[in-house]
Amino acid sequence: MKNLVYSIAQTEPSNKRFIFCNLLPMIVILSVVLFLASFFLTVGFQQTLPAVLRNNITSDLHSHVHMRLPDLPDKCQAHCKPLGSEPLPKGIVSETSNLDMESLLGSHEKKHIKRASKSLLAIPVGIKQKDVVNGIVSKFPSTQFVVMLFHYDGEVDKWRDLKWSDGALHVSAINQTKWWFAKRFLHPDIVAEYDYIFLFDEDLGVKNFHPLRYLSIVKREGLEISQPALDLKSQIHHRITARSKKGDVHRRMYKFNGSSRCYKNSTAPPCTGWVEMMAPVFSRAAWKCVWHLIQNDLIYAWGLDYKLGYCSQGDRTINVGVVDSEYVFHKGIPTLGRDDKKVPAGSAAWKENDRIKVRQRSYTEQILFNKRWKKATQEDKCWVDPYPEPKNT
Repeated sequence: MKNLVYSIAQTEPSNKRFIFCNLLPMIVILSVVLFLASFFLTVGFQQTLPAVLRNNITSDLHSHVHMRLPDLPDKCQAHCKPLGSEPLPKGIVSETSNLDMESLLGSHEKKHIKRASKSLLAIPVGIKQKDVVNGIVSKFPSTQFVVMLFHYDGEVDKWRDLKWSDGALHVSAINQTKWWFAKRFLHPDIVAEYDYIFLFDEDLGVKNFHPLRYLSIVKREGLEISQPALDLKSQIHHRITARSKKGDVHRRMYKFNGSSRCYKNSTAPPCTGWVEMMAPVFSRAAWKCVWHLIQNDLIYAWGLDYKLGYCSQGDRTINVGVVDSEYVFHKGIPTLGRDDKKVPAGSAAWKENDRIKVRQRSYTEQILFNKRWKKATQEDKCWVDPYPEPKNT
């Protein structure tokens, strides 16, 4: 029976393993119930048979039960291993990884010492923004942050003169976006050891931003998804991201006229439970959810911001917020979309052609993402929307 259970666990598809592991104890119980029922029926039937025949039936029945219901320990019945690791003993299975670099020399004994708590800073970069990026990275202490650069222009070697460059991870792919990189290189199992994930754009001024102070506020306020507020002099696309001079954090905005009004009792984005995608910060738990929300082929992630609240590990009106006391300046520099390297980003030709194409694709992706969300909510009969839209009356 052990071999039979093991074989089933190996061959089940990944989307059925959870059901299998939870139903296995119930299947065993049901088998016992059916056996007892059949036993009593058999006993009643045996009363009408000769003694020799009754003994033969009883012997066969006991033999049958012995083969079908072995003494399987409870801890084995309820134990399920990560998909693909079933052939291995549990103690050798290593489910997660990290982005820390390892020394080629020295003793391995220090690896048994508990690692200091760290977070991750990931930025899409081009060489033209080298000075701005240097300013951002220099604000993050290397003892408490791992830095990962996503090079969308292929220029990696030109960063090596910066003192922190050798300690950073460099990933290069021509003309790819932050969310393309994040989906492929920031899998939750890879970044599981990091407390928070900072996904910053490269055009942010950080004169008034201090990462450690920021994290202390985020932890105190219980923010699972957050962003630094935007300086009022910077390029602001959504009013909720603008810095408020009152307090450390705000979680909603108010708008009493025009379209898309926001009041004190508003519960939906962009009035509350919303951050912009230029500088989001995710807790480990929130990122595990957000990574699954990112669509592999929708590289601009438009529309994703309105659904981030579903990953806030609770009430999005409470667990999502903008940190005002630690704020950044958004320069609003267009960088992506250069198919022709001879045409510099920011030139008139770039603005007329590639930037328009980028914006068109972004809108198309937003429409497609919303269609996928709607379809998914309709097809999943087991999912309950914690934020149902009010029905028209």
